[in-house]
Amino acid sequence: MSDPAVALLAFAPAETLLVDLLAVSLTGVIYYTPVTDAAGTVLDFRFEYLNPAAQRMLRLPQHPTLTHRQQWPHSEAHGTFACHVDAYLTGEPRTFNVSYQADGYDNDYCLAARRSGHGLLVSFTDTADQPRTAVEMALRASQAREQAARAEAEAERQRFRDVLLHLPASVATFRGPDLVYDLVTPGYQQLFRSRHLLGLPLGEALPELRGQGILEKLERVYRTGEPHYDPEQETWVDVSDTGHPEQRYYTVSFHPLRDAHGHIDGVFNFAYDVTAFVTARQQVQHLNHELTARVQERTRALEAALRLADQHRANLLKQQELLGEILGQVPAAIATLRGPEHHYSFFNAGYQALSGQRTQVGLTVADVFPEVVPQGFLGLLDQVYATGVAFRGQEMPAHLYDPATGRPEQRYVDFIYQPLRDAQGGTQGILAFIVDVTDRVVARQQHAVHQRQLKEAFAQAPVALFVVHGPEYIFDIVNPGMGEMIGYAPDQMLGRRYFDLLPGLAAQGYRALLDQVYQTGQPHVALEQAAQLPHHRDGETGYYTFSYAPLRDADDQVSDIMCIAVDVTEQVRARQQLERLNQQLKRTNVDLDNFIYTASHDLKAPITNIEGLLDTLRHELPQQPPGSEVAFILGLMQGSVERFKRTIEHLTTVSKLQQEHDPSTEQVALAAVLEDVRLDLAPLLQQTGGRLLVHVHNCPLLTLAEKNLRSVVYNLLSNALKYHHPDRPPVVQVRTRLEDAFVVLEVQDNGLGLSAASEQKLFGMFQRLHTHVEGSGLGLYMVKRMVENIGGRITVASRVEEGTTFSVYFPR
Repeated sequence: MSDPAVALLAFAPAETLLVDLLAVSLTGVIYYTPVTDAAGTVLDFRFEYLNPAAQRMLRLPQHPTLTHRQQWPHSEAHGTFACHVDAYLTGEPRTFNVSYQADGYDNDYCLAARRSGHGLLVSFTDTADQPRTAVEMALRASQAREQAARAEAEAERQRFRDVLLHLPASVATFRGPDLVYDLVTPGYQQLFRSRHLLGLPLGEALPELRGQGILEKLERVYRTGEPHYDPEQETWVDVSDTGHPEQRYYTVSFHPLRDAHGHIDGVFNFAYDVTAFVTARQQVQHLNHELTARVQERTRALEAALRLADQHRANLLKQQELLGEILGQVPAAIATLRGPEHHYSFFNAGYQALSGQRTQVGLTVADVFPEVVPQGFLGLLDQVYATGVAFRGQEMPAHLYDPATGRPEQRYVDFIYQPLRDAQGGTQGILAFIVDVTDRVVARQQHAVHQRQLKEAFAQAPVALFVVHGPEYIFDIVNPGMGEMIGYAPDQMLGRRYFDLLPGLAAQGYRALLDQVYQTGQPHVALEQAAQLPHHRDGETGYYTFSYAPLRDADDQVSDIMCIAVDVTEQVRARQQLERLNQQLKRTNVDLDNFIYTASHDLKAPITNIEGLLDTLRHELPQQPPGSEVAFILGLMQGSVERFKRTIEHLTTVSKLQQEHDPSTEQVALAAVLEDVRLDLAPLLQQTGGRLLVHVHNCPLLTLAEKNLRSVVYNLLSNALKYHHPDRPPVVQVRTRLEDAFVVLEVQDNGLGLSAASEQKLFGMFQRLHTHVEGSGLGLYMVKRMVENIGGRITVASRVEEGTTFSVYFPR
């Protein structure tokens, strides 16, 4: 049998199949290349490719810039990184199932890894799209609670550790059966100044304790879990580092420490130096009985002092706890530095975040922040330590290491370096109080850029614009367009009160408009508002369309008003002139209507008389043979009379159309009217050999007088037939269509066509563009008036020698 993979190559190239397969695969696929050191050890993996499924499941791009361990810092703890390294180094395929709940992910994954070429190919699936069982949901909820409890326990442990470090007593904790120092407070370390304790077993760090029973007591507490208390533990220790142990007395309390499972894993040692108290008591005991009363008095005084000390100690503990809580919640980075090398003795979470999790107690500033040394901050610390004078910095730039990018980034900080003094007034350390104000500085810089861009945009705006500030309306921004409109240069207006510069506008109502916008916060728009500005002559008025828009501050209060204005004086004056011309035109049309009406009636009687005389002349003259000159002349005279009568009839019709401003209307079917007109034009169709093609079956009813519709259709169709091209029979197409609020009737012919100059005169009265066909020159004029009287219009499109199309728009 043939290999199926080879068989697929018959249908598409291998590269195409691979690309398509990765694109449609529901399984995530990642291709890595290793990151190695000089010895070839695999340190990390670099992303080279993620298919679409992997991009979706991991919320990553096709080519992430971070490496595997940068993207998933907890992958080592979960075992996924080790699986990848094993698959790459052995060349053998590996699978791995993991529940990954870290670094922003919370899913179960099934991975398969295999080395491919110089890289590692990883295929995986997740359960994000699959329903989880009730058991799995309960397990995940339990894990979440466990993690939260673990985090809370760790926080509590850290708080307890901080309290211990500040107790005015000697406190230490030991881990394991060897009693290895795990925690040493400053008070405890003070007893053994030159000795290193942390990480050493107690018997090795303080060998002089052997044989005194102290080690045995601590080991018994670790072994049995029973605490031990001794108010006066005698101890011989070398506290002065002279090699000679001294007798000391301590109030000690040894308590077992247990892990999360309740197993003993350490011992807590609390010791308070009561040597002076014990010594004093022993001295008192050796005094003469005669001094008993005095001893008792001193004892009472000492007990009172002890109670007072206990109260002070309790108060100090409370104050230290309160201070720890306050410093933990302060939204600033706080640290204390000791000594001229500036070693860290305390820092809060804000400081740790600022340092990129690099700060450790005991390290120096130069160790934690090597990047700030050349920037001068270490020099400032040296200055404060040497002079004892505090230093305050505001919005100082600093390039600080960013662990997310692995390189320094520009930050801005406000900070105080405050010297900390000892009992003698000398400087023993420095308090650093730092606030990261990068967002504020960047926002102000961006705001300044935005303001500059805004002013530049205002200056280049094609409209007049200004911004006034406050209730006094002081000019804050004025662009050149506004300066030109008002009649002042922008520099002359900036900083001045609006109505000090333009007092005349207050009386014209503009102060009331600005007050209304400023007080109500509502914009105001004025169209063609009249105004008299300083550059206007006496009696001259300008017209302006403008808007007043309120601008608000950070507290949502109106602080400024922006005005955008356009000078429409020329448009208003032009419209006024047009209105005057329209009124004059209406009067002229009325005069013309009266003339046409009078002329049509006054000419009827003479024409009637002429026609009567012609009839009488025919009866009086002898019978004329056809073709004689007399008959020909009489025929010409009769034709002239008929044409003159038709002209009078057309004038009468025009006169009625001119006065018909509200014609009666009805619902008319266009198809029926077209059929009637077709019958009337049948002789002309036969004479010209023309064809009439009608497509109006979807046309709605038209609203107008039926006689007017018939007149429109008859004129357009008869003209199309009469003015046909002599070289071809006429073909007239009639169709309708809907356009916006109109029914459009189109009449298209293949006749002589019209030039652009002829189209301009086509609808004029008594205009005849072709003289080889009889006509009065009033037909299209009347058609146009009929259509316009009902709110419609008529247009024409024509090409010479090709034909003409008339479009009549009937309102729906």
